[in-house]
Amino acid sequence: MFYTDPSFVVGAAFIIVVAWLAKPIMRAVSSALDGRADKIRGQIEEARKLREEAQALLAEYQRKQRDALSEAEHIVAQAKEEATRMRAQAEQDLEKSVERRKAQALDRIAQSEAQAIASVRNTAVDVAIAAAQKLITDQMSGDRQDALVDSAIKDLGNRLN
Repeated sequence: MFYTDPSFVVGAAFIIVVAWLAKPIMRAVSSALDGRADKIRGQIEEARKLREEAQALLAEYQRKQRDALSEAEHIVAQAKEEATRMRAQAEQDLEKSVERRKAQALDRIAQSEAQAIASVRNTAVDVAIAAAQKLITDQMSGDRQDALVDSAIKDLGNRLN
């Protein structure tokens, strides 16, 4: 019969041993697979958390970039306003400076005219005095000249006071 055959007994013993060992081995394999599945779930959860953090950081940096661009535009606008204001002030200052120089030039011209008129008058007075002196010396006698000089000297005290 077949159960007396040694191959059959070895095969049956092998099947019994394998069946008897298969249960703990299956438990070990199952727990190892469950552990690996838990580990993979943990890694997936960690990856999800990291992804959420990365998205939050990305959103924050995009907001910061928008804020920086807005601030840069504001600074440029202020700089343009300041440049316009400075240009207007420079034009006003230049206009005032031109007016001031024009007034100074007109004052100098007026002073030069006054000096020229005074010089002409002084020259005319000098010429008139020289002509009068020449006339007086030519037409007056020596006694008359001495009397005129004495009279002027006496009258000098009254004129100075």
